Amino acid sequence: MIYAYIRVSSTDQKTDRQLHAMQNLGIPPKNFYVDYYSGIDFERPRYINLLSELKAGDLLYIKSIDRLGRNYEEILNQWRLLTKEKGVDIVVLDMPILDTRQYKDLLGTFISDLVLQVLSFVAQNERDNIRQRQAEGIKAAKLRGVRFGRPEKKPPPNFGELVRAWEQGEMKTLDVLKTCNICRSTFYIKLKEYKLIKGNIK
Repeated sequence: MIYAYIRVSSTDQKTDRQLHAMQNLGIPPKNFYVDYYSGIDFERPRYINLLSELKAGDLLYIKSIDRLGRNYEEILNQWRLLTKEKGVDIVVLDMPILDTRQYKDLLGTFISDLVLQVLSFVAQNERDNIRQRQAEGIKAAKLRGVRFGRPEKKPPPNFGELVRAWEQGEMKTLDVLKTCNICRSTFYIKLKEYKLIKGNIK
């Protein structure tokens, strides 16, 4: 049997490019397995289903090695599981040397395994570099005063009056929260800030 595995990181990403590359390979439509998951690990529902279907002598197509995954060690482990333990052939369309049908002798296996290790390392290294660049960008933005996350909710202008009514038992906590349109934790934060400003901290 012939299978195809396709992966994109999220549901808003397109699978068209990978599907187009495989449309003339004679793969039955029911044998396309598509995951909308990050490549950091292999806990993906469709990939797990695919593993249960694959048998010795089957052929698996993937567009590129990073579609299989992005974790260096996990890619190597899965490659060995598929090719050595299950006896499945794998073809990586973007890297013809990674075609296990062509390299059955010892030297060919050594070369393809070496290329696989290099490509797996490059895939993970690129991912690590992206994460580092993102972290550095966020840090630089924070130093410039850029705020991340939801905008801070401000209490209404009459917050002091609401606090006094609450403290005197004239308003329940839920009524104050509803009037201010804030959650309980935010209310107590703003209450502390209000008392600090008024100099009423005991």
